[in-house]
Amino acid sequence: QDEDTRKDYDYMLDHPEEYYSHYYHYYRRRLAPKVDVRIVILVTVCAISVFQFFSWWSSYNEVINYLVTVPKYRLQALEIAKRQGLLNKAKEKGKNRRSKEEIREEEEEIIKDIIKNKVDIKGGYQKPKIYDILLFQILLAPVYLCKYIAWYCWWIYCFHIKGQEYGEEEKLYIIRRNMKMSQSQFDSLEDNQKETFLERQLWIKEKYEVYKQEQEEELKKKMAMDPRWKRYRRWMKNEGPGRLTFIDD
Repeated sequence: QDEDTRKDYDYMLDHPEEYYSHYYHYYRRRLAPKVDVRIVILVTVCAISVFQFFSWWSSYNEVINYLVTVPKYRLQALEIAKRQGLLNKAKEKGKNRRSKEEIREEEEEIIKDIIKNKVDIKGGYQKPKIYDILLFQILLAPVYLCKYIAWYCWWIYCFHIKGQEYGEEEKLYIIRRNMKMSQSQFDSLEDNQKETFLERQLWIKEKYEVYKQEQEEELKKKMAMDPRWKRYRRWMKNEGPGRLTFIDD
């Protein structure tokens, strides 16, 4: 940097009429941050990844806390706990040493653990995985790209060149692509919905378009019968989304 400063000084001596320009360049160099941009990017990605992970864990725990209050899941978890003798162990362990409140809290934790292990939570509230955060997604991007290229070549070879029939997994993949749904969104659907998709052969484009049209018509009927939608349409007809009026003086 001393060499650059010396060059600027010599340039100023040779061109005194550009004094203000030299003054600006000098202080821009002196006050410019000396932090490596790569470090800034790395720290930013790490911060986003940490926020992602803890945010996902928070959402997952909220779902677990909600499921504990749902009678269907709570009763099933209690049955499993009784069958495995977990509740009796908690009571015997805490006998004459802890309060009823502490025993109850431990029993709640046992029920939560059973629900975590037994209930298959899918979609955006599933148990977070470390490999899903931004940092690992960036690091593993070359691996994912190579896997995708290999998979795509296999797909072309099997179904376009050899003309093989689609399996159930491939059919569901095409259906998901037709519906423009992410993997997590599609996974969150009930199994009976997916069976309906397969029965209606929605991997075939023409049949999917018919299904899509049916769904749109059904949605229109539901909205037409919804009193809130009726009020909204009435308001739009009478008042409109907003009008500008000019008041004469």
